[in-house]
Amino acid sequence: MVPVRIVDRGTKVVVLGEVNDTERVGTVLDELLIAIRKGHTPTPEDVAYALRQSNGNGHGAKNLGAVLGEVPAALRRDIAIKPRTHGQKLLLDAIRAHECVIVSGPAGTGKTFLAMAAALSALLNKEVDRIVLTRPAVEAGENLGFLPGDLMEKVNPYLRPLYDALYAIVDTTQARKLFDRDQIEVAPLAYMRGRTLSRCFAILDEAQNTTSEQMKMFLTRLGEGSRSIITGDLTQVDLPRGTRSGLAEARRILSKTEGIAVVDLSRHDIVRHRLVQNIVAAYEADEEAASAPVEGRETAE
Repeated sequence: MVPVRIVDRGTKVVVLGEVNDTERVGTVLDELLIAIRKGHTPTPEDVAYALRQSNGNGHGAKNLGAVLGEVPAALRRDIAIKPRTHGQKLLLDAIRAHECVIVSGPAGTGKTFLAMAAALSALLNKEVDRIVLTRPAVEAGENLGFLPGDLMEKVNPYLRPLYDALYAIVDTTQARKLFDRDQIEVAPLAYMRGRTLSRCFAILDEAQNTTSEQMKMFLTRLGEGSRSIITGDLTQVDLPRGTRSGLAEARRILSKTEGIAVVDLSRHDIVRHRLVQNIVAAYEADEEAASAPVEGRETAE
């Protein structure tokens, strides 16, 4: 990662190496110490992220300790979720300050997870009466055919990522109680038309697979005292060729609308396995190379 040697001398840590490298590592260590003093236990992934964010003199890592050690006002302290990147902090700040947040970014950036954490926080703080989870029933490149069972059994496979995020935050017993009390509702996007969602926290996941009509329909369901988060990844659109993504259109139309925040996460915010970031970077590089003009190519008139 960085060619330095770190020596532990009891109450001091000495970093040996080239000046730029030692300053970079020293700044990262200082920021991680700030996070530790705020109650955060840095993981190897946190250290790797801090080093990636730092530039030659370490300035890119500034304020990282505050990010990692912060418990945002948007979340309860008993929901021990903290931002792990600058992008995630911007997302949580946007959730706190806006009634509707549209967030897009590649896989592994924590979009769905943080949306669920914010919704549960609002529910347990009695800021809303229920959570509504929905997503379009669009298959990722393969036709699964007929699904047996009732409505919930049919839609459950599409909503699995939302369930995964829920069960990662609260235990199964608490989650079941919330479902039994109808405080968490799961609904296919197609069944949202005509409804008014009052005092609820609505999450629309995988929104890149909504059409323009579906997106407008969802956005206009919000009633008094409600909030919403719309998440998606514009690099993974599974709509038929030629169909414009409702997420892309909403970002363009609503980017300057009062009460709505548009947040972009990047591969630098990926918090899954480090290979996920490498994979996303490789695909981005390939797409850029494919779209770049070829020098010397002649075009026929």
